[in-house]
Amino acid sequence: MTVLVTGATGRVGSRVAEAARDAGHEVRAAARSGPVLFDWTDPATWTDALRGADAAFLAHQPDVGSPGAAEAVGAFARRAGELGVRHLVLLSARGEHQAHATEDALAAAGVRWTVVRAAWFAQNFSEGPLADAMREGGELVFPGGEVLEPFIDVRDVAEVVVAVLGAGERYAGRVLEVSGGRLLSFRDAVAEISRAGGREFSYVPVAAVEYGAALRGFGVPEGEVEFLIDLFETNLDGRNAYVSDGVREVLGRGPREFSRFVDEGVAGAAWKR
Repeated sequence: MTVLVTGATGRVGSRVAEAARDAGHEVRAAARSGPVLFDWTDPATWTDALRGADAAFLAHQPDVGSPGAAEAVGAFARRAGELGVRHLVLLSARGEHQAHATEDALAAAGVRWTVVRAAWFAQNFSEGPLADAMREGGELVFPGGEVLEPFIDVRDVAEVVVAVLGAGERYAGRVLEVSGGRLLSFRDAVAEISRAGGREFSYVPVAAVEYGAALRGFGVPEGEVEFLIDLFETNLDGRNAYVSDGVREVLGRGPREFSRFVDEGVAGAAWKR
């Protein structure tokens, strides 16, 4: 099977590409730079990326619920169907009502589809701007309050996606929710990283509006900042404080433990200054 992976250089897309190769599939790794060009904002890049693919993984940037995502995903899915792509898997997020229009647009496109709604990624602590701040400043400043979240290892997300793509009709028309196996607060997660790594990190909860200044400092465009403030205010209100069984349903095993992620991150110097 030839699998198109959008966002193939990203946190999830890179793992989907790796898992698909491990499963024996031919991978077409698409991104805004590289041999397979793909940009959600440039439909002219879609046809060449899709042509000859049997299935595709969709990771919309900057977010599945961002303004314009539903229109882009719907148009992309319709073009995929015209080119003979048989199955589309969309990465979505648990509890994100802003993403529902995008999920609906995919379902209405006339192509076999599956939605994988994921919990907060464990790798957000070890990769990207939050990890950079922890390494450099020794603290995580974030609008997560004291809410509980079952952080999921992105490798589990990727393996679920690839298993779904290889299962034919079994998960067609399904919304699968995937999460880690236990609930932790952001404070708990930072404390686990501190204990395992032998370096004291602190967690500083802030209001979503206040966090907007940090996002601007990361170089996030103003319109995206406003969307993310709204997303944090709604999605981090405790609505996701439950465990989902999608990993076990699809893979026949439980999700990777957060402690395992932390131990591997420490071994790989993820939080070393």
